[in-house]
Amino acid sequence: MTATAAGPGSGPGTPAASALGGLLETVAAAAPGPAVAVVAVRAGGPALLCRGADLATRFELGSVTKTFTALLLAEMAARGEVRHDDPIGAHLPASAVPRGHGDRITLTHLATHTAGLPRLPPGLLRLALPRWYTNPYGAFTAGHLLRALPRTRVRRPPGTRVHYSNFGVGLLGHLLAEAAGADYADVLAARVLEPLGLTDTTCDPSLPQATGRLRGRPRPPWRIPGLPGAGALRSSARDLGRYLEALLSPPDDLGDPLRTALHDVVRPRVTEPGGDRMCLAWKLRTLPAHGGGTHDLLFHSGGTRGFTSFVGFSPTARTALAALTNSGPTLRGTFIRTAYRVLREATVETPSCRPAPHRPPGGR
Repeated sequence: MTATAAGPGSGPGTPAASALGGLLETVAAAAPGPAVAVVAVRAGGPALLCRGADLATRFELGSVTKTFTALLLAEMAARGEVRHDDPIGAHLPASAVPRGHGDRITLTHLATHTAGLPRLPPGLLRLALPRWYTNPYGAFTAGHLLRALPRTRVRRPPGTRVHYSNFGVGLLGHLLAEAAGADYADVLAARVLEPLGLTDTTCDPSLPQATGRLRGRPRPPWRIPGLPGAGALRSSARDLGRYLEALLSPPDDLGDPLRTALHDVVRPRVTEPGGDRMCLAWKLRTLPAHGGGTHDLLFHSGGTRGFTSFVGFSPTARTALAALTNSGPTLRGTFIRTAYRVLREATVETPSCRPAPHRPPGGR
C-alpha cells in the first residue's frame, strides 16, 4: 500500500495528513477488489492512497460519468449552443420523440432524472441478457437508442418526480454530442477533460486500465456504445482529485464557459420528498455543520460489472473524497456506504454536534 500527501500543511508528519490518512485507510479497508485508490481533498491539500494500483491507474467510473455529462450540458449552455429548457424534440427527429408527455421533456429534466423515462430503454434487456455478467450494454448502439425512443411512453408529466434513469442521461449525452457535431467522447474531451487537465480520463475501453472483477472473477472492459453519457468513462485517483478540486474552487485560468458550468452544475433544481435535492446529476443533501448550522454534501456513486466508484464533496466544508476499486457492486458490498459515511463524518460530525439520521446513498 502506498500513500502520498501534497499541499501546504499536509506533510507526512502533520495533523492534517494524519487525519486524511485515517480517512483513506477506512475507505480502503472496505474495498472488495484487489486494487483500490482513494483521494481526499481539504484546504491543506490532497492526500491519496493506492493499493494494487498507482495514482494514474484507470478504473471504470460507471454512473459517476453522469456528473461529467451534466458538466458538459452546463458548459454548452454557457456557450449558448443549447439551453437548459430546450425540449428534446429540438434535437431529435419528430418521429423519435417519446409518446405521452415526451414532447415536454427538456435537457434539464434528463440531467435531473425528472424526465419520466424508465431506468433502461425498451429493448435493452433483450440484448443484455446474453452478456449480463460481462457487458450488458455492449450490444446496444446509438441506432437502438433512437429506435427505442418512439417505443417509450412517458406517463407522468416531466419535472414532477425524480426517477433514476440511465436511459435519460444516456440520451442527454447523445443529444449534446449531436448539437456539438462530434461524438460524445470527443466533445467531452475537448470541452471538459482537457481544459481540466484530466489526462487519465477517457471513454476508450482499449486503453490500459485495472482488470475489473465480479466476485473474484476477471471481467472484460466495460462497453456502453449507445449510452456513453451514462457510464463510459474511466479515470484515476489523480484525475478525480483534480476534478473535485475544480468543483470546490473553479480555477481562474479556465475559460468562462467551463468556469460558469462548474458553478451551474451544483445549483439545486428539484427537491425530493425526503428533503434531498437534485442538481445536474449530483444529489445534494443538507447536513449539520461543525459548530452549528448546516452545509450541503453533493455525491454520486457508480458501478460496472467489474468496478465500483464514489465521488462527493462539500463546498462549505471545503472537503471532497473519491474512491475507486476494481470489483463490481454486490448487495452485501459496503464500499460506497463506507466512502459516503467517511466523507459525511469528515464534514459534519463533532462531539458536540448530533448527526442527522444516516441515509446511505446506495449504488448506481
